[in-house]
Amino acid sequence: MREIQIVPSVLPADFANLGRDITALHEAGIDRIQWDVMDGQYVPNITVGADVIKACRDYTDVPFEAHMMVYNAERFIDDLADAGCQMVIYHPDTLKHPHRVFQATRDAGMQAAIALSPTTSNDVVDYVGDLIDMVLVMTVNPGFGGQAYLHTMEPKIAQMRARLDRLGLTEMDLEVDGGIGPDTIAGAARAGANVFISGSALWKYPSFAQGVEDLRAKAEAAR
Repeated sequence: MREIQIVPSVLPADFANLGRDITALHEAGIDRIQWDVMDGQYVPNITVGADVIKACRDYTDVPFEAHMMVYNAERFIDDLADAGCQMVIYHPDTLKHPHRVFQATRDAGMQAAIALSPTTSNDVVDYVGDLIDMVLVMTVNPGFGGQAYLHTMEPKIAQMRARLDRLGLTEMDLEVDGGIGPDTIAGAARAGANVFISGSALWKYPSFAQGVEDLRAKAEAAR
């Protein structure tokens, strides 16, 4: 059975004290950290780039993943590798030539993954399954933290898990991102996800450690 993983998004962090928050997340027992990279064009918001990610690399040895909500994300592959990212997640509709981008990401020593917005078809995985290492099903529309979880995405998660199994990708991680917290993680886990991005909800716990423990327990119990 695929391992349950709890992965914080740093969007709710204190950006004036990112190193402190990254250290605290590390000590809480997280599995990796997600960096939401937004360009103000594909999505309305603007966040961080490779330079900020690189500045935080020394604060933890947990893997970094960059969720690229930008156009022409292939421009940043080398910079993300230099920043210490282990995985880059792309929205296929932002790429002119997805196969080239996924291969270039792997050639740079990183894993490649795809993110599917709520209205993006699951069909895309049929054509890129051999070049990706993970699928992310968005449970909100990309662009902002703190949005409400879309329960209507649970059938899509289940359909993606079945599709991956049918394609022989039974060990591929299935990640969900958006509104994941103590009241929603069980539904996503039952649908077949095993990697859970938590942002705002994790910051509401008395401590990161309590949040990670609670979310992990709820996901494992739901399976």
